[in-house]
Amino acid sequence: MTESEARSSKRWYPRATALTALLAATALATGTPAWGQACGTPGSIQHVIYLIKENRTFDNYFGTYPLANGATMGKDSAGNIVPLIQAADKNDGCDISHKWQAAHMAYDCGSMDKFDLITNSGKNCVKGTGVYANHSLTQFYQDDIPNYWAYAQHFVLGDNMYSSLMGPSFPNHLFTVSAQSGGPATGAGAVNNPTGGNDVNDTDGWGCDVPGQVVDTLVSPAICTGPNYGTLGSHSSCWSFTTLPDEINAKNPAIDWRYYAPQAGQSGYIWSVLNAFSQIRNNTTQWAKVLPWGSLINDLLAGTGSNPLQAVTWVTLPADCSEHAPNSVCQGENQTVLIANALMNGPYWCSSALFVTWDDFGGFYDHQAPTQQDGYGYGFRVPLLIISPWAKAGVIDSTQYDFTSLLKFAENTFTLNPLTMRDMFANDPRANAFDFNHENPRLLRSPLTSCPSTCSSTENPDDDNDGD
Repeated sequence: MTESEARSSKRWYPRATALTALLAATALATGTPAWGQACGTPGSIQHVIYLIKENRTFDNYFGTYPLANGATMGKDSAGNIVPLIQAADKNDGCDISHKWQAAHMAYDCGSMDKFDLITNSGKNCVKGTGVYANHSLTQFYQDDIPNYWAYAQHFVLGDNMYSSLMGPSFPNHLFTVSAQSGGPATGAGAVNNPTGGNDVNDTDGWGCDVPGQVVDTLVSPAICTGPNYGTLGSHSSCWSFTTLPDEINAKNPAIDWRYYAPQAGQSGYIWSVLNAFSQIRNNTTQWAKVLPWGSLINDLLAGTGSNPLQAVTWVTLPADCSEHAPNSVCQGENQTVLIANALMNGPYWCSSALFVTWDDFGGFYDHQAPTQQDGYGYGFRVPLLIISPWAKAGVIDSTQYDFTSLLKFAENTFTLNPLTMRDMFANDPRANAFDFNHENPRLLRSPLTSCPSTCSSTENPDDDNDGD
């Protein structure tokens, strides 16, 4: 019996914890009061922060969240309705495939019934039994991720947020900075993670660092008849289409951007997606704005020092804090808490919006079939937490969003042009998730003591870290 099955045999159900109890329990090791100095109304946003975690669906994290569009049952490939059993923190050592092909198989033309057929792997992977063999039909409860639930209850939880593409990390990370994976720019955008090439400098990266590295592209869309995933081509993993950083550089010299991520050769460098854009990676001035992830917390706390927080900031983390299976969800949540606490304790809180989301489905089940826009997506639902003094209090926002919606928020905030048709017509969270006339107080949380609160830049020996 796997860890997931053993825990689910007890059927732990989430507690209905009151918001007042959550607030009373908040604390920080620094001793800063949870109810810090008020910001004052009306508010405004001058800093937009995107914290992009890895590989979770909405049902995997918030399927049991009261009044949200979640599910505790799922459909298997035989047509049976089965319980979603409680997930293991490290997914029993397994990474479930989340390639373009695996995602479309699970989607099954909207039937959402073949997640249990996706393959899984891992150096120490312990498979489950029956329909739970690959661990896709699992979910976490409030007791497992209490701080994420606390943020959801205090700020905004999006239950209709989708990854932009029905596939894995690389093309979705392209969307998080450019509102495309190359389709509008080249006619055939990326749909899978890069492969091959000669990593002569041992960067462990995806993109312009690796000569000869290529990525599958979509030449013609998938057709929902049998195992058809579209006609695929190939393109270098080094691109040159316009990103939001490029738009900021060109159109609004009064503001700037930063991207915090693991550095070349470190665990998680594959998710430092600006490495895949030649105009940034091969430009010394622009590449200097891609900073080590470990400097973020100091920069959030330091104010207008040597490296102040910029108008638009992206954050990706090392694998062991990314929540990419088989890495610890607990450890990843702890790092999110440290980042959110630093923001709330620093000088930028009153002018910031922190969007916490996950890049793709990671092979995990979600019951809500995504609508299809342009051949690339939407992908499956992913969680969205909006943390800000101007985020509405305890609201479930069911507006349809994807990563391009988050870009649109920054574009509208700083008077920037849309990048593609996707972000042009995306819903802006400003309309339904924010209220600039009512301040939402800080919610400082304590990291869980049952797992580490720090990240390592070295590879997890249990993680193949290929994102497939």
